[in-house]
Amino acid sequence: MKKLKFPTAQTILILIAVFTAILTWLVPAGKYDSLAYNATSNTFTKTSLEESTELPATVETLENLNIKIPIQKFTNGDIYKPIGIPDTYKELEPNPQGLGALVKSPVKGIIAAADIIFLILIIGGLIGIMNLTGAFDAGISWLAKILKGREYILIVVVTTLIAAGGTTFGLAEETMAFYPILIPVFLAAKYDGMVGLACIFLGSGIGSMCSTTNPFATIIASDAAGINWTTGLNNRIIMLLVCLTITIVYILRYAKRVKNDPSRSLIFDQKEAQEKLFGIHDANTTTKFTNRLRLIITVFSLCFIVMIVGVSFLDWWFVEMTSTFLLGAILIGIIGKVKEIVFVEAFAKGAAELLSVAFIVGIARGVTILMEDGLISDTILYHASTITQGMNKGVFANVMLYIYGGLSFFMPSSTGMAVLTMPIMSPLADTVNLGRETIVDTYQYGMGLFYLINPTGLILAALAIVKIGFNKWLQFMMPLLFLLLIATMILLTISVY
Repeated sequence: MKKLKFPTAQTILILIAVFTAILTWLVPAGKYDSLAYNATSNTFTKTSLEESTELPATVETLENLNIKIPIQKFTNGDIYKPIGIPDTYKELEPNPQGLGALVKSPVKGIIAAADIIFLILIIGGLIGIMNLTGAFDAGISWLAKILKGREYILIVVVTTLIAAGGTTFGLAEETMAFYPILIPVFLAAKYDGMVGLACIFLGSGIGSMCSTTNPFATIIASDAAGINWTTGLNNRIIMLLVCLTITIVYILRYAKRVKNDPSRSLIFDQKEAQEKLFGIHDANTTTKFTNRLRLIITVFSLCFIVMIVGVSFLDWWFVEMTSTFLLGAILIGIIGKVKEIVFVEAFAKGAAELLSVAFIVGIARGVTILMEDGLISDTILYHASTITQGMNKGVFANVMLYIYGGLSFFMPSSTGMAVLTMPIMSPLADTVNLGRETIVDTYQYGMGLFYLINPTGLILAALAIVKIGFNKWLQFMMPLLFLLLIATMILLTISVY
């Protein structure tokens, strides 16, 4: 009997887009009014679908709109996106998205996600140049010898370091650069691609889920809830340590099983294909690790260090990150004495290798655009906010966890979710005598847990790089997700009592 093939990531996202378009015909349209701060005129702009009104940027304006956010959070730039105004939800004329909108959504998504798409393509070009110089082969071969017998250190270190990036500055999209580089290292250590994928993706996911100083999650959500970001910090640190420990132990157990018996790998049938894809057969090459190749590896590594420093301290974003990798590719080409025509061909070929990943990011963004144009995001938020009335605080906290998990399917952006939902959701904590940090926690944990399997997030793009099916990821991930969910619910319940 012929085995049925699981759909590709692109097909899954297109099916989700079709589902979303259908929802715009079934779910009533509605919208909250929004409030944006204008630094140039020191005023607020209150926007509804009917009109936009200029209001003075004062404490009185915020009080009149029932927004419990200090005025300083707007004026100093902490809140730089329009926020939802509580108690302003209105049903609107339906704006269902038809066939034309469905067909145009991937194109709109690709345009909207151009920043991350170009980052991915430039990284692909950089990898192409690195492969051409032979630095990867020599470096991986050297590293495999160094780690021999202690390969588990790789799992602990990579997962912990990436989680540190996730919890401090929201390392997420940037991890796309790590897969083509680190997966060959895990393969050379006699693990499978799933181990490498898990260390990178789960490290980022757990770190972001338990954000401590992440300005794109904890800080902006706390600001939008009207509290200091340090409120509830101890709970988030405990959650980070617990969830990261569970995750690392889970990966180590699977990795040990694969190392002892490769046939027990969930992707054993892809073993040869993956080794060929990442050039792992060449990792045992006799290529000498010369000083020139060491310098190339150093420049390559510096690209990532500079990127992390720039994002953390210099207010960098995609343009600066992408430029860093482009400059790195040029410097490596010069150091490796690569001829100009050979450089261009290798760079273009490397970028082409990640083109399918770039399309996945664009299609996923198109799903969000369909929902926004269909005016159903706020309707879903409004009805979610009415569910929790009259609950005791333990049940309330856990229901909010699931509400945020569900909302993240429709709003996968942590920043967008924070500014849209916090002014609406955080006052709900007041009704059950809880601190508003509980809403910030449930927002982070709910989004973070669902992010690990959310097809409208980054997982499909990551799987496309490593060439692993979504079904295989779910098979690997579901037991761990269950463990993390139980641990989160227990710790969240303890924290509110």
